[in-house]
Amino acid sequence: MTWLRALVAGGISLFLPGAGHALIRDWIRALVFGGLFIGAAVVFLPTGEIAAADSVSDSMTAVANETDTITQFLFSFIALFAAIDATFRGLGFPPGSNTNADGEGGPSCPECGKELDEDLTFCHWCTTRLEPAADAETEAETDANPK
Repeated sequence: MTWLRALVAGGISLFLPGAGHALIRDWIRALVFGGLFIGAAVVFLPTGEIAAADSVSDSMTAVANETDTITQFLFSFIALFAAIDATFRGLGFPPGSNTNADGEGGPSCPECGKELDEDLTFCHWCTTRLEPAADAETEAETDANPK
């Protein structure tokens, strides 16, 4: 995966935690960070004042006036942690994250490093074209044994 896509995923996660993970197709982490952010909003934000507000401007004023420093820190921490995690996951860290449940890594994409289906000719994560394994072996044999 390109560094630009990883940075975009991190930037999107700053504004809406979980959205950057959805961009890089890390669905479980997207649900976890999104659920964590929405759960914190339900628990810590003044939902009664927000619902009673006449306009978006009034609801934002209510949020700014009714939240304390700890709540603001919590939301900033969730957003920053989601952005950092989405950026690093988009860059392919940790390197061993593409192993199967039994610990054995299958074929992986040379571009993004994610696990591949063996019968596809492209990576279904980043759409990189893949050379068939049989053609690569034939070329290697031809290069090793020139006529």
